Amino acid sequence: MTISSTNKPTLLKKPSVKRLPKELVQEEKQVIVHCRYNCSNPYGMNIRIWPSTYLIAKDVSHKSELVHAENIPFAPAWMVVPQGSSNQFSLIFTGLPKDCQCFDLVEVIPQEGGFFVSNIERNQMDVYTVEIS
Repeated sequence: MTISSTNKPTLLKKPSVKRLPKELVQEEKQVIVHCRYNCSNPYGMNIRIWPSTYLIAKDVSHKSELVHAENIPFAPAWMVVPQGSSNQFSLIFTGLPKDCQCFDLVEVIPQEGGFFVSNIERNQMDVYTVEIS
């Protein structure tokens, strides 16, 4: 059996891998904020988190968006926290810029009582624990 030129296997070249400039490569960063809500209200309290919750950098112009919440429902659902007890929940946000040294946790809602924690100092791990009451 002979092989004609039309039956010859073709070799595929490996695609070349080009290095992108560092400015074009963006690492996925996230900021985790572990929250502890302490209920001192004698009747208990209902809590929830709004998607319009942000980390707002104090020293640069930046707002990190909430991407996920654990152990707390998103509005409009509620969670009951009985008087004298506490609830722990975690919020995951998009990354903060490298230049950010301090930020606020702000729940922007169309009513009173949104969560607010000011002047959270940045750390290397971008994992934080805050108290809310």
